[in-house]
Amino acid sequence: MGMSGLLREIASTYDADAGTKRDVMGQVVLRGVAERVDLSLPPSLFAKGYGGQSSAAATPWVGVFDPAINSKPGKGLYLAYIFSADLKTVSLTLQQGITHLEDRLGRGQARQDHLRRQAERLRRSVARQRRAGWIDEPTLRHHADRPRAYEAASVIARSYELAELPDDGVLSGDLAHAAGLLKRTAVAQEAWYFSDGDGELEVNFAPDGHGAHDEDPLAGFHPKDSSDYVANIVARQQVKKRHHEALIDSFGHHAVARGYTPTTRLMHPKDLVLHRTSEGRTPKNEWLVEAKVVRANNPTDAVRQVIGQLFEYSHFLYRERQVEEPHLIGLFTQDIGVYSGYLESKGIASIWRSDGGWDGSPSASRWDMTG
Repeated sequence: MGMSGLLREIASTYDADAGTKRDVMGQVVLRGVAERVDLSLPPSLFAKGYGGQSSAAATPWVGVFDPAINSKPGKGLYLAYIFSADLKTVSLTLQQGITHLEDRLGRGQARQDHLRRQAERLRRSVARQRRAGWIDEPTLRHHADRPRAYEAASVIARSYELAELPDDGVLSGDLAHAAGLLKRTAVAQEAWYFSDGDGELEVNFAPDGHGAHDEDPLAGFHPKDSSDYVANIVARQQVKKRHHEALIDSFGHHAVARGYTPTTRLMHPKDLVLHRTSEGRTPKNEWLVEAKVVRANNPTDAVRQVIGQLFEYSHFLYRERQVEEPHLIGLFTQDIGVYSGYLESKGIASIWRSDGGWDGSPSASRWDMTG
């Protein structure tokens, strides 16, 4: 039957006035979406149908989730085929979760305004990938708050008339495109979440994924320029040293010599991610590296920042997404003294520059990252 058949079946059987009892045909079709194997979803994605709980939804929908990004619709980003209330159109939309905002913003205009502001900002991350026929928001043709919130939460959408629904080949191509936009937008959302202030997001995207190529372990390693730069700060100028970027650059090349593939591309807000080069494109282990400059020979602040950021990233970017948590490494410009043992007791390895090479904690030595 495929995706086109499923969407037509929902449109022809769904009745919002029929309620949500188990024998209601439209609800039966939606509940069966999770078991379908004929939908030609992109690899690793899964689908689930939604028709309401205690009362039937005015606008039924089918969610398509990337488990590496989000597995539930209440919060975070996901894809959805949302039907208009009159069941004449269905829209494939990149959605923001809406229900987690209810406690803070309620269910009215404030939430819609907030969602539109976020959607506009996230939309910039996919502007260059926008295709003809894609729009910002679908039109769901219902006055209730939830359909209006779905409209406001849309980052980008593709609407289809059910009477002229494309075949499965076209739908599959659009869904694959949307899955790519979902990944790009998720990276932008992370950058926004962990960034300071409300400025523009600075996120670079690879056209064909973001892993390092087998032929070149440095293919995904692009540390920023380590030269000095001038920053204008409140009517005066300061010359800043990019020692942070130089530290990552130097260690990344060292890691290659030790049999690791370093990646910075599309890793923001992470400083650096390492995999064993021998494991190719399906590595079993990941090392998350947070780099810090030790200032005035006092490592205290640098160590505190490393602990906070590594634990935060490990929780939100791995554990919350049900992804296996990485090994943690604090990378420093100089010896951090007694703090090395302290970090080791917290499950964080430490590595620092030494005369002519790199020194580190027992875990770092065991992973063959020093020397």
